[in-house]
Amino acid sequence: MAEPVYIEDYEELFVDIQSQRILVDQKTFVDSEPKITVKEILDEYRRKKETDGFSLKHFFESHFEAPQESRIQVEKGTDDSAEEHIHRLWDVLTRYPEESRGTLMPLPEKFIVPGGRFREIFYWDSYFTMLGLQVSKRWDLIGDMVKNFACLIDRFGFIPNGNRTYFLSRSQPPFFSFMVEMLAEEKGERVLLEYLPQLEKEYAFWMKGADKLSPDHRAERHVIQMRDGEILNRYWDSSNTPRPEGYMADLATAERAGNANPEIFRDLRAGAESGWDFSSRWFADGVNLQSIRTTSLVPVDLNCLLLQLERSLEKAWRLSPDHCESQKYYQRARHREMTIQKYLWNEEDKQFSDFEFLSNKPTRVATIGMVFPLVLKIATYKQVARMVVQLTTDFLQPGGLLSTQVNSGEQWDAPNGWAPMQWMAYIGVRNYGYDAFAETICRNWMENIELNFRLHGKLMEKYNVVDIGHSASGGEYPNQDGFGWTNGVYLKFRSLC
Repeated sequence: MAEPVYIEDYEELFVDIQSQRILVDQKTFVDSEPKITVKEILDEYRRKKETDGFSLKHFFESHFEAPQESRIQVEKGTDDSAEEHIHRLWDVLTRYPEESRGTLMPLPEKFIVPGGRFREIFYWDSYFTMLGLQVSKRWDLIGDMVKNFACLIDRFGFIPNGNRTYFLSRSQPPFFSFMVEMLAEEKGERVLLEYLPQLEKEYAFWMKGADKLSPDHRAERHVIQMRDGEILNRYWDSSNTPRPEGYMADLATAERAGNANPEIFRDLRAGAESGWDFSSRWFADGVNLQSIRTTSLVPVDLNCLLLQLERSLEKAWRLSPDHCESQKYYQRARHREMTIQKYLWNEEDKQFSDFEFLSNKPTRVATIGMVFPLVLKIATYKQVARMVVQLTTDFLQPGGLLSTQVNSGEQWDAPNGWAPMQWMAYIGVRNYGYDAFAETICRNWMENIELNFRLHGKLMEKYNVVDIGHSASGGEYPNQDGFGWTNGVYLKFRSLC
């Protein structure tokens, strides 16, 4: 089997193709497959690039097979409902094990891709896609995707952003334990024991370097030492270079920033690891991308996800003969729960929010990430009552919940809303008995999806929740259609609301 290609293999050809912008989308080249070996392409490029009449675009087209997008829009004149369309889309979005000559890393089992420019499995997207597969009773796909993620953990020690070689420097929000728990609902709790080795390895990835922390060295990889010695986590990336799939955009951001942040590429990459790429929640000035400071923040949602991982590990070890390990993770989960309450609840603003560990202050930025403690049931009823007022007043819109209240021009800011956040908010408030509010979230989001489906015949990556007849926008690429997590959350809502 051919080894996948690494972007570094292309050397100056990569820089030339991206910097000369011969392709509309910078992700196109990094997803393309070379028709001959990379060495042969580079040798020929170096011989020809200075010759008269040389065309870089023609050279690319002659030596690479550009990725294709599947057609997933409904034909005009059909009477398909959004639900019927999604059930058929699973086969369109399914990919099977195959050899790749490009950056795609083969997986052993079939899987669902999000759609559009996203032609690979994406980590956190997949959990929300699985919600719909669960409704469709596609346990075969759910099981295969969990196996694929376990395979990635065994191979790399963590789940990359996606199965591309250029994603190997970072992960994404750690939803693997949620996936395993979902599979256990169908196959029994012994599934937790089956995937215990991979749950352990993922936890070790996120906690790596904790033993190196001290009052004089408060940050190491994904771990942060808080002011009183507690340990929480942040998003981080092992590289401090422009993202290959966003090369020129990152260079432009760095140029605007000047010398203000020598770690700006790492902060941009960490923003991509968060899944919120990009949002004002990460910006020091609250508005401009060049002020991004992702690695300086302790995010509330990430730490709740790691609390869930600790709880899953405690449950899995309880099924094994070694109950001491179960007690260890119980204690770690309890400690993290108390630490989240101590640092990430902002009493002044009556919300859970991210924490800037260098200044030892909450960011005071209101985001829909505040609902994650509700999903994990670690908020008090008094806290939730205050947050529901804010969610109702400041976040709820005719088409669903906003991600933030800031209109920065980035895709994870107003006026946009995203399927995964609607689901987490729905589960969170329902956990505390706010069933009517949960139903409103569900209803507003579904009406938005259905209206846009009638208008455009497709489901999208994100939605404008303020003006539901208008398309969502913002960010560094157009709104994508497909779309894995929108399909999944819509079907799950349809089964509940």
